[in-house]
Amino acid sequence: MTRPPASRGIRIFAIIWFGQFLSLVGSGLTSFGLGVWVFQTTGSITQYTLNAFFIVLPNIILLPVAGAMVDRWGRRRAMILSNCGAAFTSLVAAMLLLAGRLEIWQVYLISFSRSCFSTFQIPAYSSLPTLLIPKRHFGRASGMVQSAQATAQIISPLLASALIVTIHIQGLILLDFVSFLLALGVLTVMRIPEYERPIEDDMGRGSLIREAFDGWVYIRGRSGLLALLFYSAAVNLTVGASQALFTPMVLSIASPQALGKVLSYGGIGLLTGSVVMSIWGGPKRRVLGILGSGLLLGLSVMLAGLRPSIPLIAAGLFGMLFVVPILNGCAQAIWQSKTPPDLQGRVFAIRRMISWSTTPLAFLVAGPLADRIFEPLLVVDGPLSESIGRIIGVGPGRGIGLMFIASGFLSLLAPVITYLYPRVRCVEDELPDVVADKSLARA
Repeated sequence: MTRPPASRGIRIFAIIWFGQFLSLVGSGLTSFGLGVWVFQTTGSITQYTLNAFFIVLPNIILLPVAGAMVDRWGRRRAMILSNCGAAFTSLVAAMLLLAGRLEIWQVYLISFSRSCFSTFQIPAYSSLPTLLIPKRHFGRASGMVQSAQATAQIISPLLASALIVTIHIQGLILLDFVSFLLALGVLTVMRIPEYERPIEDDMGRGSLIREAFDGWVYIRGRSGLLALLFYSAAVNLTVGASQALFTPMVLSIASPQALGKVLSYGGIGLLTGSVVMSIWGGPKRRVLGILGSGLLLGLSVMLAGLRPSIPLIAAGLFGMLFVVPILNGCAQAIWQSKTPPDLQGRVFAIRRMISWSTTPLAFLVAGPLADRIFEPLLVVDGPLSESIGRIIGVGPGRGIGLMFIASGFLSLLAPVITYLYPRVRCVEDELPDVVADKSLARA
């Protein structure tokens, strides 16, 4: 691989970054529009969360091999394929809406297909800095990627809620299609260097499944990392239920425009947390940053479900997303320092697969639990209307609020229980660092 001169490489990365930012905003428009369409068309929380399930599922079943396939295809080719596939699914959704023939099962298929293509986008896009820019700028590139995600999360709901009244959902999806074309045009024009794999590597490499399994073998042999991984999976199980039910809870008491504003406050929380983490760097004891952030996350989830109040819900979402970059940043620092560089791709893929594996389960059970158990408990004159209902309110969405409170309480218990396990508490001391903290000769 011949890396381009620093100035040219940075310029190429910045142009690609801007194209992907536009694509992120467009994807946010489609996600908002289809989510509102599903809930308003069916009135079913189960149908809404089932759509969320199909969005998350490909990240679990494809991620372990996606990174290895991207290595074989090349980053640019993988990103072009991903953008082409996502653009096609957006066009199909818009055409079905314009024809008045969109059905729920088609939304599930479209969501699943879009997510399949995006699974290959993640490892390809995240590895671009290594190919294009000097090592001393890696941190800045990572900050650009995170800030783009947070900014898109702020802009997309506000833009979608403002435009949905005039151009309707099909208009939002067509804008998404245009954003994919712009990102695709940038990738087509830009030239990205690729690693040249030695011939002996191609002849000697094993199957994708065998390469992925190496990551699990490494994690299994280190009980501290394994327990930390199970902690992440437990948090994702409880928080995933809240994530799946957030839109139905807001739409039960407010308009899509109010939902857009609330989601934007969440994006502001994510951006603020990213800036704080990039400046602060987290506590010296990273594991305390992980567990402490888990406590704040649980409190924020409980706050969002406490009352049928849009400002209170927005404050809870702000808090939830504010701590996410801190929690993820501390966890990433531990995993990076304890995992050999030549194993990080496989280890991190298995790590993400296991930690996210509980999210589809949460999405799958949250809807039926809300529809059949929790919502009926807190209707007017319901079984809990004269007890818990006096505190958190009764009516549409209050059963979901109770689920938020329960999920938040479980999220508070998880870090406390995890801290009691000494292998996690002492993971930074017991496992040696395999990546040295070397200072650069030139800044």
